[in-house]
Amino acid sequence: MQKDLDVINNKKLFRFEIALDNGEYAVLEYRWLKGSMVLMHTLVPKSQEGKGIGTGLVKKVLEYVRANGLKIIVYCPFVQLYIHKHPEYADLVLSKP
Repeated sequence: MQKDLDVINNKKLFRFEIALDNGEYAVLEYRWLKGSMVLMHTLVPKSQEGKGIGTGLVKKVLEYVRANGLKIIVYCPFVQLYIHKHPEYADLVLSKP
């Protein structure tokens, strides 16, 4: 896994992003629904897959959610799998929107 990922919340584009060395971005897109953050989609460029970037991105986003007292609705299968493997984040998930 990457040591320390610089994750930016790009509020204009509704996504958390990591600028990669090759000029591409890894992103986790979100929307808002009744005060909850809806995690839509995680995308890591093919050239960067398998390096722990997606996992690190999801972890940083979930830490942001917890630190800001938010709840999430998860549509992204990658985030769902991460939370399944890391149940300490399950309390962030809103049961029903």
